[in-house]
Amino acid sequence: MNIALGINTGFAINRFPEPDDWIDVVADELGLDTVQFTADLLNPFLPEALVARDTDRIRARCDDKGIRIQTTFTSAFTRVNHVLHPDPDIRRVWIEWFKGFIDVSRRLGAEGVGSHFGILSVRDNRDPARRERRLAEGVGAWRELAEYGAGQGLEYLLFEPMSIPREVAETIPATRDILERCGEGFAIPMRLCLDVDHGDLRSRDPDDTDPHAWIRAFGPVTPCIHIKQSLKDKGGHYPFTAEYNARGTIVPGEILATMRAAGIERCTLLLEISHRERWPAEESVVSDLKESVAYWRPAVDAANAAG
Repeated sequence: MNIALGINTGFAINRFPEPDDWIDVVADELGLDTVQFTADLLNPFLPEALVARDTDRIRARCDDKGIRIQTTFTSAFTRVNHVLHPDPDIRRVWIEWFKGFIDVSRRLGAEGVGSHFGILSVRDNRDPARRERRLAEGVGAWRELAEYGAGQGLEYLLFEPMSIPREVAETIPATRDILERCGEGFAIPMRLCLDVDHGDLRSRDPDDTDPHAWIRAFGPVTPCIHIKQSLKDKGGHYPFTAEYNARGTIVPGEILATMRAAGIERCTLLLEISHRERWPAEESVVSDLKESVAYWRPAVDAANAAG
């Protein structure tokens, strides 16, 4: 296996908005070289000249520090309905937004661009006919983005399975359904960014809340996996610190063994850890990330050494 250990830059939003700061944390404090860049650090809605300036600045700093931006993703402030919004005019705005995000991502060197598939309104989710119509429109939107992305040299698109039906792909069968819908007419493939803490807690099938079952089901179409410590409530982006590891369910060696058994040859494990803007969490962000990297590094190195 060729497993990279990287990080999603959600930790930096509003804490380290300047590229030099978050890039130095990733490279110098954490010793990582692979990043999933989040849109909230450079939103394509900003003026074009400013976006171009900061894209070049980020790319240059990453090159200097030996960091590769492998994928890009939406994040906390862009966790919205987007291509499943009930208003067609707003959906069109978000489709064009994603095209801009693809442009930014390619200038940053990313091979893949992703998000949640889309989020349904309560009204649309409650009405089976409206839900089906909205999902079909969402597939059409992603198909258009796949064509645009192919023209920009993008290798694949990504969506992240979630945890409630309104946010789509909350179970293994529901995720398989979306993948199958996106398998026809896409100029580049739709892939998955799995998450070890997602899945519908109301599902009667225990596989739907078991990260190992998700990896076994979708390993071949999973170029990256969000990792954080998972507790019974599946309610937080917890770090891999001694406090949470004592209560958590995610064990690096076990996850990597499942990945090997699933036939995964190449994948990036992305720390996706969030701290609330509260004390004492605010002052422990970097130290918790360092402890999390130290928790995973030996297992990743051993898995790669085993070939």
